[in-house]
Amino acid sequence: MKLAGKAALVTGGGRGIGRAIALALGREGARTAVADLLKDNAESVRDEIKALRVDGLSCQVDLTKRAEVERMVEEVLSRFGQIDILVNCAGWDRLEPFLESSEETWEKILAINFKSVLYTAKAVLPHMVSRGSGKVINISSDAGRAGSSWEAVYSGSKGAVIAFSKSLAREMARYKINVNVVCPGLTDTPLLEAVRTQSPQTEKLIDAITKATPFRRVAKPEEIAEAVLFFASPSSDFITGQTLSVSGGLTMA
Repeated sequence: MKLAGKAALVTGGGRGIGRAIALALGREGARTAVADLLKDNAESVRDEIKALRVDGLSCQVDLTKRAEVERMVEEVLSRFGQIDILVNCAGWDRLEPFLESSEETWEKILAINFKSVLYTAKAVLPHMVSRGSGKVINISSDAGRAGSSWEAVYSGSKGAVIAFSKSLAREMARYKINVNVVCPGLTDTPLLEAVRTQSPQTEKLIDAITKATPFRRVAKPEEIAEAVLFFASPSSDFITGQTLSVSGGLTMA
């Protein structure tokens, strides 16, 4: 088990990609805290982790509120005594042309997709610095690398995650902390289904992106989790500031 003795925190871990990541970490022996806005989802994944015979913790938290994030981190440290791996996976999107979008939507996208990453990093990194080790894996999106129609603000928020992570990797290297990014393409999650059924136009857009993917399908959450597992493991100890797309070849630059 690659991560025996390690402790992990996964935000947005209650379903979709986050759930797959939490379970992958648990299978490799990491005690794993599952943070999610929805209490029932977090508890369900925690129970799945415990069924793997490793310790699990559920944390109900609104990641857009800094005080709640700080409380969550304190709870995880109190339970596990350490945080070796931080995975920022919480995300939200709404497909619509930029000129039809509202400031309310902008604020929600930026708060969930970017500011939550700032909050968790600010709360967790001092602990990692004091221990002289740690792995941070931020989940961005291929939309943040290449842009995406009807996702201008979402793409901007995910691009911000990439730029922030690269800068943070430079600052944290002296403390032996690795910071890397995983960029999923379309992935079979509840969020994708919600976007697909938003309107006939969004359904057509999702279908078009799927057809443009060389493998002609969307990713499975478990396929994203395997990339995260690599960055969380000792196999990536000399890798930092990197962005890895898991998108079936949708982007190749």
